[in-house]
Amino acid sequence: MRTAAPSFPWPLLKRVSRSFYLTLRLLPKAVRPQISLAYLMARATDTVADTELVPVEDRLRTLKEMQARLAGQAGDVPSLGRLAGGQENPAERELLEQFADLLGWLDRFPAEDRRLIGEVLATITSGQLLDLQRFCQASPRRVVALATGADLDDYTYRVAGCAGEFWTRLCCRRLWPGAAPAEADLLHRARRFGCGLQMVNILRDLPRDVQQGRCYLPFDDLTALGLRPEQLIEPSHESRLRPLYQRLLEQAASHLESGWDYTNLLPYAQIRVRLACALPILLGIKTLAKLKKNPILDPKFKVKVSRSEVRWIATQLILCYPWPKKWQRLPSHPFMGSG
Repeated sequence: MRTAAPSFPWPLLKRVSRSFYLTLRLLPKAVRPQISLAYLMARATDTVADTELVPVEDRLRTLKEMQARLAGQAGDVPSLGRLAGGQENPAERELLEQFADLLGWLDRFPAEDRRLIGEVLATITSGQLLDLQRFCQASPRRVVALATGADLDDYTYRVAGCAGEFWTRLCCRRLWPGAAPAEADLLHRARRFGCGLQMVNILRDLPRDVQQGRCYLPFDDLTALGLRPEQLIEPSHESRLRPLYQRLLEQAASHLESGWDYTNLLPYAQIRVRLACALPILLGIKTLAKLKKNPILDPKFKVKVSRSEVRWIATQLILCYPWPKKWQRLPSHPFMGSG
């Protein structure tokens, strides 16, 4: 008797992805499983990278094994039992326990989809490996910073900009072949879209990252302000950091503006994809507005877009969609800048 294929792990996706689940569930069925699976795989490798109870050398080895298996290379499924057992978050523990099942889902997709998923995961995992190596000696007493702005650009591309490219290539192939602007133009904007979302995360999480010894702000830019990375642990240095922080806020906003242009270049009939792009962009813009007005080095102060604000943004996107001029003005709506 033929065994029925297991259903896609949508409940696990919802537990693991938190806010990004809102975006994933908006996607059309033709691309939702592929993008969702790529997200789950990336979260699995990220969970491995972040499991501090396991020595760095073991995490590096496991990540390389996962990277090879995701690239389609033959070999055993990496053993993740020890890493799964070290997870305090039940959803992340379940994610690692189900890694073999996720690989089975990957094998069910057409060859071209598997290739695209493998490519984006190879790039994302390379960023996670680089992160582990870069911060392996970091601690609250030894804060390690990225060296230059080019390193920051490289990092945001590896862990997020490449995801924008993957999303675009998959959608161009499955949803609108030949019906959208030149793919090269879309890819450029998609890269900036992804990098912008990652920069929002970096700026929002700065005080908590620094408390753990990780600083994603470039060392050379900090030095130009007379700051050392370890000084960012003290909120009293906020005023000295503000010029650099403001410049990075503006850079993130510029990337998100490119993402908004990307969204509006997509075929108008692709409502679900455009909504799935627009929602994280507006949430990112709202987060940047809050970061401009609130403490940036106090780890006790966490900037967050509330559920009511998420509902307002989602509702406005739907209500304004039939009126392109109103839709286009949403990023500059007074509510978006009210912090």
